[in-house]
Amino acid sequence: MSPRMTNDTKTELLSQLALRIPDTRLITDATRTLAFGTDASFYRLIPEVVVQADTLDDIIFIITTCGEMRIPFTFRAAGTSLSGQAVSDSVLITLTDSWRQHEIIDNGERIRLQPGVIGADANRYLMPFQRKIGPDPASINSCKIGGIAANNASGMCCGTAQNTYKTVDSMKLVFHDGTVLDTADYRSISTFKESHKYLLEGIQSLCAEVSQNPELKQRIAHKYRLKNTTGYALNALIDFSDPLDVLTHLMVGSEGTLGFIAEITYNTVIEHPFKASALLVFNDIEAASNAVTALSNASVSSVEMMDGRALKSVAYNLGVPDFLPQLNLEHCALLVESRASEEDTLNAHCHEVMSILAEFSIPHQVAFTQHAPTIATLWGIRKGMFPAVGAVREAGTTVIIEDVAFPVERLAAGIRELQALFDDFGYREAIIFGHALEGNLHFVFTQGFESEEEVARYGKFMDAVAQLVAVKYGGSLKAEHGTGRNMAPYVELEWGADAYQLMRRIKALFDPNGLLNPGVIINDNPNAHITHLKPMPKADDIIDRCIECGFCEAVCPSRTLSLSPRQRIVIYRELSRLEREGNTSRHQEIQKAFDYLGVDTCAATGLCADRCPVGINTGDLIKQIRIDKYQRYEPIARWTADHFSAVTAVARVGLTANKVMQKSLGEKVMSKTVNGLRSLTKGRSPSWHKSFPTANRSNIESSSVAREKQVVYFPSCASRNMANEVGSHDGRTLTEVTMSLLERAGYQVIIPNALQDQCCGMPYDSKGMTNVAKSKSDQLQDVLWHASQRGKWPILMDTSPCGKLSKEQFEKEMDIFEPAGFITQYLLKELEVTPLDETVMLHITCSTKRMGLADTLLNAAQACAKEVIVPEHIECCGFAGDKGFFTPELNASALNPLKGQIPSGCTRGFSNSRTCEIGLTEHSGIPYRSILFLLEEATSQQPVPATSA
Repeated sequence: MSPRMTNDTKTELLSQLALRIPDTRLITDATRTLAFGTDASFYRLIPEVVVQADTLDDIIFIITTCGEMRIPFTFRAAGTSLSGQAVSDSVLITLTDSWRQHEIIDNGERIRLQPGVIGADANRYLMPFQRKIGPDPASINSCKIGGIAANNASGMCCGTAQNTYKTVDSMKLVFHDGTVLDTADYRSISTFKESHKYLLEGIQSLCAEVSQNPELKQRIAHKYRLKNTTGYALNALIDFSDPLDVLTHLMVGSEGTLGFIAEITYNTVIEHPFKASALLVFNDIEAASNAVTALSNASVSSVEMMDGRALKSVAYNLGVPDFLPQLNLEHCALLVESRASEEDTLNAHCHEVMSILAEFSIPHQVAFTQHAPTIATLWGIRKGMFPAVGAVREAGTTVIIEDVAFPVERLAAGIRELQALFDDFGYREAIIFGHALEGNLHFVFTQGFESEEEVARYGKFMDAVAQLVAVKYGGSLKAEHGTGRNMAPYVELEWGADAYQLMRRIKALFDPNGLLNPGVIINDNPNAHITHLKPMPKADDIIDRCIECGFCEAVCPSRTLSLSPRQRIVIYRELSRLEREGNTSRHQEIQKAFDYLGVDTCAATGLCADRCPVGINTGDLIKQIRIDKYQRYEPIARWTADHFSAVTAVARVGLTANKVMQKSLGEKVMSKTVNGLRSLTKGRSPSWHKSFPTANRSNIESSSVAREKQVVYFPSCASRNMANEVGSHDGRTLTEVTMSLLERAGYQVIIPNALQDQCCGMPYDSKGMTNVAKSKSDQLQDVLWHASQRGKWPILMDTSPCGKLSKEQFEKEMDIFEPAGFITQYLLKELEVTPLDETVMLHITCSTKRMGLADTLLNAAQACAKEVIVPEHIECCGFAGDKGFFTPELNASALNPLKGQIPSGCTRGFSNSRTCEIGLTEHSGIPYRSILFLLEEATSQQPVPATSA
């Protein structure tokens, strides 16, 4: 823990930082410092200041400012680290989205990455070259390169041969005094050798000392025969002789305590196109461990071990093999995967593995398969174990996951003794799984920290684990999660006094004032691992299972504007705690901030649930909160639902007036007038911009000609009321285009009765008015049931959100399609499609993703245009029904990366949600239309025989 910053010091610091960093990137309020200060670990330190760095110059400025004032600081990437290495009670430095640049080098043999690049994105960039980065942590869809390198994170397949330490090519670094070193640039190296001669000489001295101490040198070599991230990378002192190489590799796994990794270039590894997996069950741990030893030199890429308790935790999950519930606690399974560049080679690998294991009794198995869905199910078993424990834990407890490494030849004995410790200390829910080829095991258990007795139990348990792993078995207390605060008190126990002194000298050499992430790796407090523990108070059944891992954050549209799902949960938990404790003033302060940061700016799209290990939809919590917040408006909402056609008629009048006023007044005057009114009404009236829609005045009627094929077309209230913006080159409305397209394909189009009264309920559902939403949904269900002749005919809803909500709410069995699904299942085979010779943008809506139709929409667009671009880092547009009108900053923030990704010559974009297309048009600078427009243009009319009515 850093010395408490005085008010005067904080004021002076903010004054200095404000010389370069704008106020919007200096966070000091109590609500956001708590939210931004939380990471995936079970530690809590609340920063005094959170500084968001946008450029390398920002980083240099922040570091030098803090250095001159002797103020400690900590770097944060995605905050998915588990050992407390990304929290601070002083200055927390985070990165804006500007740190996402990458460069492919040597045809994919290398890749240069900024620290803000998400690991999975790096692999996506390399996919065309059949390459990938070596590290493959389980959090790769969320964690960032800065954290991967700083923690030397590995994973299920990379082992020790392909981690960052082994695959780093070069780095760009910033040191404690703001000096920048690019180890790939000879001019930078030359300058650094002059300015930091003392540092390089100090490194050379450490290398010489180790070289002259055979016992220590041997111990270091011996320790790294296993996965090991405990302490600093002392193997750099024996693996390299050039001090620059040593320096580069010392930075790997240094957890932000030696400097800032501003850029890293990786030597990439092969991504084999052919993969096969098998699940093999053995009678006990001993047999499984012997099988691991037998496979140590086989052609396998990964061998994951799962003990009986781990298998039991997922035995009743959907889709698991039938034999899983029959297993007992003695059973142990291996998930084996092999990879190859050729299918014949892969088959040979699989045959080799099973031949090696022929002498073992394998009572249950899923044989090697290349079937992608089966492979996904098998790996889902393995990946589902951590969240399985989290999902069933007692409210108020946290989930702790540790990772140790035993010598492979003593794996079974180590597991048995570890299981005995679980029983001795009362952790009977604990499970073990891990990367067996490296002897790397994760164990997961639940722990409460609400009482001194519970804290003491955890402390004694960790003492026992440290003695077992580090002393008795000579293993690693941290194999891939980083030392952090959690294992800092045990570093010397594992390494010995002389090696620990080396680490202290490394820290002093790089960070003479001790300002970089103090308390991490090197910590003089023997109780650091049981200090500053994070409270996990019971708050709500929806979110009590949350482990604050941060996997949700990458897909949240409000994460750069206000709060992410994890941060909303953190604040909601704090509000619950304060309310129980009766701290009224503090509760009111945070509640006031949360109303906007947490509630008003949440899109409530549910994308977070798809990324959450335990499936938490934070949007459901926010909708629940909105029930109370908007309760006083429910009578008005009920009236609008009962008089829906009149309300929408008034809306069309307003949209018509918008068109007239825009043409007569001009955009500048119009904007000043309408947005001025919005200011006077304190945001209760909609914002205006030039992409605001005009009124849809087209008639929507059923087909007059009877045909054999029929479809019920339900135009959403958005599409039947909103036409294109003023100045649109296409004067047709979505309803006109859809009717034309369906009739061209040979359909008799059925329009539901009382169309103007119908709504799927989305406008009410998003505000938490579930009763009103349900009544509108039920009304629509009855109308569509009648129109479709009791589900005989398919139903097309022309916007994806309406389709999704209706599929979820309707109880009667009907085939409901949004545009992409209907195009793919019906229209592409019924129309002659000639792809347009142009590049188009495509926005895949969050509702499309949640329905599993992202590829369907992409395939539909690719059938209609020569090139389709799906922009990066836009998971949701943030328009969220009517929030694009009333909380426009959410839409602007979510779409901030869009405009810069539109290539020269691209003049159009497409999607499948009318409201989303309004915001997309405004923030891209090009018109966005429904995918049905694109298909209509790409198809030619075919003669369709008419039948008599």
